[in-house]
Amino acid sequence: MLRLKEKYQKEVLPLMMEKFGYKNPMAVPKIEKVVINVGFGRMISGKTPEEQKKVYQPILEDLALISGQWPILTRAKKSISGFKIRKGMPVGAKVTLRKQRMYDFLDRLIHIALPRSRDFRGIDPQSVDKEGNLTIGIKEQICFPEILPEKARFIFGFEVTVVSSAKNKKEGLEFFKLLGFPIKQGVGNSF
Repeated sequence: MLRLKEKYQKEVLPLMMEKFGYKNPMAVPKIEKVVINVGFGRMISGKTPEEQKKVYQPILEDLALISGQWPILTRAKKSISGFKIRKGMPVGAKVTLRKQRMYDFLDRLIHIALPRSRDFRGIDPQSVDKEGNLTIGIKEQICFPEILPEKARFIFGFEVTVVSSAKNKKEGLEFFKLLGFPIKQGVGNSF
């Protein structure tokens, strides 16, 4: 089995050049970065700062295990009384992966985590936006082999955004299919 970076260079690059008529290999879309994002504002609203830390610390640790990089906390920009959120309160975490860590994470995501996730039938083609970026919602972090289900204190979902240099949705969709992302073909079909 080819690793993702090798597959891109050996298989995807020539196929994309042929299909879309690129003259230069540098014009072919490539993956620029992967952003992993989790929101836990609902879990910590109305709690004291010590109680909040007890909730978000295990989430940060699990996210660090999954991504191989420590996440940064995202904080509320303004207070919202209806949601019991104060300005500056931690409401989520994110990790931005580039280069080798990005490829390692995507390898694990495509070949291990997505097939292990419950009720997975393939990625909806609507997950690719008009700029050619792919966003996948993952319901449970325990589908990654680094997380032991019996040790997980909280089950949480997160979002993975794969940012590509594709110019439009058609290019992006074809690019992700060639890379091996399990994207559904049509209605009612899996993969």
